[in-house]
Amino acid sequence: MLTDPKLKSQVDQLWDKLWTGGLSNPLDAIEQFSYLLFMKRLDEEEDRREKRAGMLKQKYEPRFTPKLRWRYWTQLKADDALAHVKEKVFPELKKLGEKGSSFEQYMKNAEFKISKPSLLIEACKAIEQMQISEQNQDVQGDLFEYLLSHLNTAGRNGQFRTPRHIIRMMVGMIKPRPMERIGDMTGGTCGFLVNAYQYILETHTSPEILTRDEEGIAHNLIGDRLTPAENKFLQTKALTGYDNDSGMTMLRIGSMNLMLHGIAAPRFFYMDTLSKAFTEEKAYDVTLMNMPFKGAVDAADLNPTLPSNTKKTELLFLHLILRVLDMGGRNAVIVPDGVLFGSSRAHVETRKKIIEENRLDGVVSMPSGVFKPYAGVSTAVLLFTRGATTERIWFYDMEHDGFSLDDKRTPTPNENDIPDVLKCWDNQFDAGFNAQREKRLRELRDSVAPLKTERLRLQKEINRLTFEHAIANGDGDANDPSTSSSTRSARSESAQDALTAMQQQLDKLHDEIAPLQAEINQLTRQFWVTKEQVASPSGKYDLSASRYRQVEQDEEFYEEPQVTLERLLKLESVMSETIRAIEV
Repeated sequence: MLTDPKLKSQVDQLWDKLWTGGLSNPLDAIEQFSYLLFMKRLDEEEDRREKRAGMLKQKYEPRFTPKLRWRYWTQLKADDALAHVKEKVFPELKKLGEKGSSFEQYMKNAEFKISKPSLLIEACKAIEQMQISEQNQDVQGDLFEYLLSHLNTAGRNGQFRTPRHIIRMMVGMIKPRPMERIGDMTGGTCGFLVNAYQYILETHTSPEILTRDEEGIAHNLIGDRLTPAENKFLQTKALTGYDNDSGMTMLRIGSMNLMLHGIAAPRFFYMDTLSKAFTEEKAYDVTLMNMPFKGAVDAADLNPTLPSNTKKTELLFLHLILRVLDMGGRNAVIVPDGVLFGSSRAHVETRKKIIEENRLDGVVSMPSGVFKPYAGVSTAVLLFTRGATTERIWFYDMEHDGFSLDDKRTPTPNENDIPDVLKCWDNQFDAGFNAQREKRLRELRDSVAPLKTERLRLQKEINRLTFEHAIANGDGDANDPSTSSSTRSARSESAQDALTAMQQQLDKLHDEIAPLQAEINQLTRQFWVTKEQVASPSGKYDLSASRYRQVEQDEEFYEEPQVTLERLLKLESVMSETIRAIEV
């Protein structure tokens, strides 16, 4: 998501410039922005290619002449710059894709529609001010997502771009390898494919070459440890994506995104993957997806291999994934929570198929704010392996993803479960790792138990003192001649002082308990459930984390009934005395 307010403001200003400059169709504005951004990023990519060639001690071969680069033509006069881009730069840009690539296919009929010289220069200056290459993160997809949000259609179709940190988590759990065929049947801006590509490069780049930014994201991904055959396969056949955007905007953006990250021959094509026209079977070793949750389905064109008893796209796509995965293939897919516990026949049968005929490896339940500000839907990540056998299922009940769970989505680095998710996933079969966590959990429980006991005692005392203070303030003995007003005042002050002191002790105790309880909660977010538990007649293959997670409930303080009755009688007595005093 685009969270930087300054960057949002700059994008809004550029949008206004394109709009007032004659691009009144929002899709035209988005496309022209994407072309300019592509030209800018290509210029920067050339610098990286030259640096990479030096690292690998290879000859650097520029993809285009210096006069076609952004840094050259943006320095020309406005009229000359526009003519140069239209006559020289854009025609050459359309030829960059290799033969047969999606870039070549969908850029063939692309048009550069900016016709005002001043608008071109203003737009270029705006893009330079965004300093996208200096953000230490790939914000290009975020920029497109933000622009697309102006169309007010994405939310209606259930299409939300997956946050980058969630994509990286899923890719880190799947761990794609060289020579594996990786697919995304609902590609969007190709975020999953890009991150899978980067993961393979990162894990096959010499450690001494890699550098990391403040977010921990690796740079200098040159893949020097890939064999020539692996590198060629990665560039030409490993990554395949589909999208059913008939307007071609997303197909062009996705293809450009792949090219900007080093894929010379992008494979990102137009296709309704639920339709009869899409016939691929056992074509992928890995699938990574965030499916549309409520898109419309053309029942007449639905592929006959998919179930006909539902129109819910989230269920249909799960069946599609099982069809396109080869035996032993691995999948990570985001699903709405309803997939986990829906009681319809189609829901239960889909879960049963995944569990009984394949291996459901893991379920990561995510907090409902992950897709804000675009949607508050609760989601989970399903990880399964095609054709294997389910014995027990690994769960992680995530509560924090490193960002606030409101519309602002500001970073909260101290509240982030993702590193623990990855650590637990990688070590789920390590008996020593899990034994160490269990040991730490026991230690924490032993440490926090006496503190919670003391908390109950303090709460009981505070309850008593609060009652006594109320009685003292109520002038319950005001009519007693033997009790002076000064004595009553002293009693009231004494009760108030004791109450304040107790409350301070309780607050201090809460501060001691909080970090211990937080660590206990962290350690209990990972757990396992057997297949028999979810498949039981009462279970209906329910995969809700809340159904199985054993959450420790703190003992609540409740006053003993006898004490409560005695205090009620005392209050009644005080009230009676007060009423008599008024009557007199």
